[in-house]
Amino acid sequence: MEKLRTAVNQIAYTPRSRRWSALSPLQLSLIPLLSLASSLYKLALSFRHQLHHFGLLRKNRLPVPVISVGNLTWGGNGKTPMVEFIALWLANSGISPLILTRGYGGADEARMLQRHLDGTSAKIGVGADRAATAACFIDRYGHINGHSVSCFERLCYEHDRDAGSHLDSDKIGVAILDDGMQHLSLCRELEIVMVNGMMPWGNHQLLPLGPLREPLSALSRADIIVVHHADLVSEQNMKLIEWTIREVAKFLPIYFTRMTPLYFFKVGTSFKLPLESTHNRIVFCVSAIGFADSFVRRIEKMRPLHVDRLDFSDHHLLQTEDIDMIRVILQKLQAKFAAKPVVIVTEKDYDRDPEILGHLEPFEVWVLCSKLQVIARKGCSGDSFMKTMGRILEMKYMTTCKHNLSFTT
Repeated sequence: MEKLRTAVNQIAYTPRSRRWSALSPLQLSLIPLLSLASSLYKLALSFRHQLHHFGLLRKNRLPVPVISVGNLTWGGNGKTPMVEFIALWLANSGISPLILTRGYGGADEARMLQRHLDGTSAKIGVGADRAATAACFIDRYGHINGHSVSCFERLCYEHDRDAGSHLDSDKIGVAILDDGMQHLSLCRELEIVMVNGMMPWGNHQLLPLGPLREPLSALSRADIIVVHHADLVSEQNMKLIEWTIREVAKFLPIYFTRMTPLYFFKVGTSFKLPLESTHNRIVFCVSAIGFADSFVRRIEKMRPLHVDRLDFSDHHLLQTEDIDMIRVILQKLQAKFAAKPVVIVTEKDYDRDPEILGHLEPFEVWVLCSKLQVIARKGCSGDSFMKTMGRILEMKYMTTCKHNLSFTT
């Protein structure tokens, strides 16, 4: 199954013009079947949107504003780091956020968020029915009354950190919908769409032939578009990405982000290591994330002596046979370089199953800790991103409140 996923992933990110030279005979034989499945997916997607458009499928509205963080392609777009970034910003501004996540793939992302946001007012609700999950948390903690408290206008001003100190920090003020773009059953006031700058659209085909969960025209539903891994993208490719976005959404604000490495910590201990610890080391990157290339590229920038890698499909849970395979590779690397290699994984891989990584002893396993950072580009910055979010959230939520009030009366 893992080999099949890898084969399909390569098809999805290979341009049509390079198929015959880049794909194996087996992969080429899969294309007609994948193409048929993609056509059926397109029909189902269109039918679902029509049902929502005509009100035949119910849309739930929460009593607090909803920020959706989503994407058009599978994995590696920076959704979860952006969710954490927004949650910390809100919590630091005196507004308690509720993160709503499906908990897909063993809830590794939810566990990572819980670890990072521990000690803040942020709450994390896990469940496929995000509206029901939100209702449980709102019943338990209460919520800020948006009709009487305009608490979002000040989010336009990053320096005004104490303006929300009068609010009840335990009451939920905003819900953040993780991977929310295709979750049409929940209304939202702000739609943020993340784009993987290193591999934005693949072969431009819908699932499963390509990586697109919706056509590129769906970008028109966004309020803000964020190009992630922008620091690893050439200027020429960046201009092409911006041009593609502008073809669909001419006037939408575009921001740019990166993952900034902070430090390593050793599995089994709380011991932190500086990033320079990789210098002249033999490094073996093991990951089961949506887009491993960005992880490996950042490790390579730390100037280790040699970097090798093993990629599993997103959310893959390591098994005993995987550990045995990793151990064999490590022993070969040790014999080749006459030095003990170190295994490096992402936080998401660590939180999926921390204990199994300890079975790689006597080899050390390090976890790379990073945070999302907004890159200054074309007048855009972290401050302007926050101000734009605050303005849109305030404007749309107040409009919704006025509409509901007039509809009620």
